[in-house]
Amino acid sequence: MRQQPGNNIARDAIKAWRITASTYMVVLWLLIIAGGVVTFIFDFTYIYSVISIIIGVIAILIFVLLIPKIRYRRWRYEIYEQEIYIQHGILIMTRTIIPMIRVQHVDTKQGPILKMYKLATVSISTAATTHEIPALYEKDASELRDRISALAMVDEDDV
Repeated sequence: MRQQPGNNIARDAIKAWRITASTYMVVLWLLIIAGGVVTFIFDFTYIYSVISIIIGVIAILIFVLLIPKIRYRRWRYEIYEQEIYIQHGILIMTRTIIPMIRVQHVDTKQGPILKMYKLATVSISTAATTHEIPALYEKDASELRDRISALAMVDEDDV
């Protein structure tokens, strides 16, 4: 098997992913609170509210605290002259090799949470799919985009 790629994404990715997961947890907790209110108003058994609260706490522990750390440790990439090697996954490790000759265009994108930490995602498009290298520092993302773009260029004389 091929050696693991050597480049990590930015460490601040953990913070950005925690904030994203926290916004989903707010929605979950609003639903849990609404269920508790319905239980109280209609005098249902409280066991469902207790189970909901336990599930909500476990969800916070898993999705906000645990998964971002694991996700950060597993994300790796390497750029070679002929290919891009991306590795990621939490339970199932995915290793993707993108030949440079298949790259059609490369973009960087940045949402409000990534912008807060000065991070950007590099998006690599081929004819069939789009691959991403998430949460790189803005400068690194721009340099990586430019490097991939330069390596993927096809000289018109070669066609």
